[in-house]
Amino acid sequence: MKIVKSQTITVTIYVAGDYVEAFNVCREWCDRVGACVTVEPLNYAYTNGFEAGVRVGFINYPRFPADEECIVGKATELALLLLERLKQQSFSITSPSETVWYSTRDDVTRPTGGSQ
Repeated sequence: MKIVKSQTITVTIYVAGDYVEAFNVCREWCDRVGACVTVEPLNYAYTNGFEAGVRVGFINYPRFPADEECIVGKATELALLLLERLKQQSFSITSPSETVWYSTRDDVTRPTGGSQ
């Protein structure tokens, strides 16, 4: 039995949209670039609303180790494709070092006080 270790790095995409379509986009992307991701359905609840979406996960897989920058780069590539195909206006990517929100909206303002 072989045991291989790598630094733990998890990167996650959060985007609203249809789970089945998101899964199909992820599967097509993985087949094209040679990757593996998790795709989980979830629900977003926010001020005055709610929406269904997905959480797409990447790990630093010890068989094919990579650094955080590389994994975030792949996640960003997939997230941009999901944004387009799911017809969304924003997504977030979390990594060990930061959370980044991407938006195509023109009317974005930062909330004042309370949680963001």
